Amino acid sequence: MKKLLILLASITLFSGSSVAQTTREFTPGERWYDEKGELINAHGGGLLYTKGTYYWYGEIRGTSASEGVSVYSSKDLHHWKNQGVALAKSKDPSSEIAVGGLMERPKVIYNPKTKKYVMWFHLELPGKGYDAARAGVAISDKATGPFTYLKSFRPNGHMSRDMTLYVDDDGSAYHVYSARDNYDLRIAKLSDDFLSVTTQDSLLFSNHREAPALLKKDGKYYLITSGCTGWKPNQASLHVSESLFGPWKLLGDPMKGPNAKLTFDGQSTYIQAIPGKKDAFIFIADRWNPKDLKDSRYLWLPIRFEGGQPVVEWVDRWSIKSAFHN
Repeated sequence: MKKLLILLASITLFSGSSVAQTTREFTPGERWYDEKGELINAHGGGLLYTKGTYYWYGEIRGTSASEGVSVYSSKDLHHWKNQGVALAKSKDPSSEIAVGGLMERPKVIYNPKTKKYVMWFHLELPGKGYDAARAGVAISDKATGPFTYLKSFRPNGHMSRDMTLYVDDDGSAYHVYSARDNYDLRIAKLSDDFLSVTTQDSLLFSNHREAPALLKKDGKYYLITSGCTGWKPNQASLHVSESLFGPWKLLGDPMKGPNAKLTFDGQSTYIQAIPGKKDAFIFIADRWNPKDLKDSRYLWLPIRFEGGQPVVEWVDRWSIKSAFHN
């Protein structure tokens, strides 16, 4: 009888843990564990959906160090399998991606012409602080990697820090990036192989913004960005345009609810569309913890539309089924 009680207690404890979570609800700001019970370590990241599977790429962070790029996979956006290191730090001290540098904001897109997965990220060189301000590029034959580092550069001579990638309906890809010490936000169309930028490179606006995240609805592009306050949270802004190259119109702050003026203590990193559901998007942000970056939390919130404009409202718990009925 004693052994049975111990067994029942163990089952109860295990079933209540994040390891065995079977509910399909998001709990923004709570610790998020992979299927082995380890904290998901994928900060400042982005998602790729292909062949029925989501891949989540992000910064591997120690307490403060940048330790490469991770990749996780999921069928439902809730339960994630750690697929290991997508792009590792180089053991060659002369490499641009050696230990001591920064690999931030990784985003991956697939090129159907070359059949390559292409990763871009914000690169800072080892021991140089934030002076390099370069875009790094790596490729792989598989979504899970390992990715091979190719090169870094300043797009058309411009600084490149916080960034995202965006693939439009026609298959064209774009690099949206903070330039001129983050005082400019720019966009550049990528080459056909997605490995370089073309000379189609335009200033979107100058307003000291970073952390760009894009979505498209009804032929209009919406861009959410954050201010530049280091690790401290700030107010988000929303811009709209009928063309990726502008002009872009400021609409205001899309956040609603408690602490909305500080983006719920978070910072935008990506917007994920839900395949098969009309106008269903998830706003993805990081709640940075500068004292322990590995324990920075993830804020995933549903985007709804009021008067055709995106709104991100705080909810403690939510599910895709409840948020997106279609």
